[in-house]
Amino acid sequence: MYERFYDLRERPFALSPDPEYLYPSRVHREALDYLRYGIESQAGFVVITGEIGSGKTTLLQTLLRGLDSDTTVGRIVNTMLEPRELLETIMIDFGLDPVGKSKPLILRDLAQYLVDQRLAGRLVLLVIDEAQNLSQAALEELRMLSNLETEKSKLLQIVMVGQPNLRDKLAAPELEQLRQRITVSYHLQPLDAAETANYINHRLLRAALGAPLQFPREVTDTVHARSRGVPRIINVICDAALVFGYAEERRQIDLPLIRDVLGELETTGILPAGAGVEMSPALLPEPPETAVPAAPAIAAAPQPVAGIPAAVREQVLARAAREAEERTALIAQREEALLQRERELAEQRRVLAEEYRLLRSQRAHAAAAAAPVFSGDRVQVRQAPSGGRFQTARPEGVKGWLKRVLLGGSQPAVEN
Repeated sequence: MYERFYDLRERPFALSPDPEYLYPSRVHREALDYLRYGIESQAGFVVITGEIGSGKTTLLQTLLRGLDSDTTVGRIVNTMLEPRELLETIMIDFGLDPVGKSKPLILRDLAQYLVDQRLAGRLVLLVIDEAQNLSQAALEELRMLSNLETEKSKLLQIVMVGQPNLRDKLAAPELEQLRQRITVSYHLQPLDAAETANYINHRLLRAALGAPLQFPREVTDTVHARSRGVPRIINVICDAALVFGYAEERRQIDLPLIRDVLGELETTGILPAGAGVEMSPALLPEPPETAVPAAPAIAAAPQPVAGIPAAVREQVLARAAREAEERTALIAQREEALLQRERELAEQRRVLAEEYRLLRSQRAHAAAAAAPVFSGDRVQVRQAPSGGRFQTARPEGVKGWLKRVLLGGSQPAVEN
């Protein structure tokens, strides 16, 4: 929608977890280091927690993209499961068939699969996103799976990612044995003011086609104060700021504009009034697990932006429609110019072909006029068209004439 206006290749503050836009803040670097250590050590459970919108899924995508080909990854994102359903989901994610099998057979097949993978020199990693939704019974089932091990290491490495209440669940006395097997645990903290400024301008730089747009520090400080450093809320505010700036044809995002944006977001309920950071789950659900493909450069119909006030949305859509009409007219003009050029080239090719045909015809007539005429034992040589007369060569015979021509001799004297 606003990408062309700000010279961007795509929306820099989309809510989809794109690893390309991960800003390596201190907390995210530390979290990645903890994750890598936990996976490489193969010592037990790894737990990563963070507030809603803190970047857990993006962090996870970045980690998985950096794994080598010797790691088999199973990932579970729907965690509203009972223990039996959790086992079946794990089997399906690893390409195994649990249909019609009892729980002992499922556990036997899963154990055999893990042993085969280890014999093939492969590490098996199970990633459970939104792990705070697991029941205590399901968490205990995961602990039992961690008993599958060799004398030196676990056959199955388990990473659990979730919201802060996952820590509350793990603190329950009933899960003491599971808690003792957690070897790596890290909680993602929000960004501070400086990191918020770097985060915003980092994403603008990644999406820029030319000289990148930058938010001034006073703007980023205001965004940080309202979002408290939560990346998803930062994205919502900054995306709305670009939409408002596009609607008002403002190339720079300044402090008055960002204040207007925050006021409108609070009015429409996207941001709660005051300094709260929690957002309406109905309006801003958890982002999808896979990145959304970029829209084509010329969209058939721009989609409305959720949470933008109706008046601003109408301005944006009206302007987008005008730009689409202008681009359509420009494309039509270019197509007409191309067709005219093709017609001109076709006419030029026709003229050149006609000239070439006439030239060949003239050369053929000239060659025919200059060719000798044999008559008995005499050779008649036709003069050039300017002379207009035929003269007879000396009566020496055809053989003699050919011999002199081949030997490069002089031409015979011409009789008057």
